[in-house]
Amino acid sequence: MGNNPHLGFIGIGLMGAAMSLRLLERGWDLTVWNREPSRLAPVLAAGARAAGSPREVAESCEIVLMCVLHTEAVADCVWGEDGVAAAASGAGLVIDHSTIDPAATRDFAARLKGRTGAGWVDAPVSGGPVAARAGSLTIMLGAEPEDMAHAAPVLADLASNVTRMGGVGAGQLTKLVNQAIVGSGFVLMAEALRLAEAAGIDAAAMPGCLAGGLADSALLQRIYPQMQARAFDPPLSYARQLLKDMKAVTGAAQALDLTLPMVETACRRYADYVGLGNELVDSASIIRLYEAGS
Repeated sequence: MGNNPHLGFIGIGLMGAAMSLRLLERGWDLTVWNREPSRLAPVLAAGARAAGSPREVAESCEIVLMCVLHTEAVADCVWGEDGVAAAASGAGLVIDHSTIDPAATRDFAARLKGRTGAGWVDAPVSGGPVAARAGSLTIMLGAEPEDMAHAAPVLADLASNVTRMGGVGAGQLTKLVNQAIVGSGFVLMAEALRLAEAAGIDAAAMPGCLAGGLADSALLQRIYPQMQARAFDPPLSYARQLLKDMKAVTGAAQALDLTLPMVETACRRYADYVGLGNELVDSASIIRLYEAGS
């Protein structure tokens, strides 16, 4: 991939590490930064180079990818004293894979364009670390057409489904819809599993039994079996992250004068679960809330 631009990646958590390893395997040169440097070890062992700050990442590459915790983390990585916007030269495009506030995304993009001339693509993802390692993520984009074209070769190595949903911010709005389905669906799978187990039928056979019917879905085929097996270690996602996203969904609905009772209920279920000290457990382990009789 020697003819491709050098990449930078900011945020080497569960998703960021999986995405970075995938890019390295596909032959991209990669410079990485993470607030906790110890998390860099797997990607450094695979051939990435470490930078001392987001600014150094931006100065070393043409395209910066980010996947960090929330809106405030993106703001710090871009606008902090040693952030991307402080780079004297370098990156002409930021691809943000974080799940953050759509209005903040539009603000960040406009400000960065005015300050450095760099474009911005909001590109939240769905599929988790396993899909990231396989290059089969689903990516929902908000971008100007020219910035999408610039990002396309990188995204092609990360995803099997990339869709532009509109201008900057549209990717984040689409992710809110995605998370409404995911968060409500995780709660629904937990309740369906508890019903099956309490009824005394073969709960493990349910996905195969319902395959091809109207109840079939990726949630039934992937998340329900994970819950049924209680296979939650190591976590594939964090409950606190899904709660953060569900709160964002309910906030967006309120701003649009919408009432979404099912989503609001799922959000409360995750708030109950995280409130019991389950911030960093797998999102699918919410089945334990029902086992506890809550």
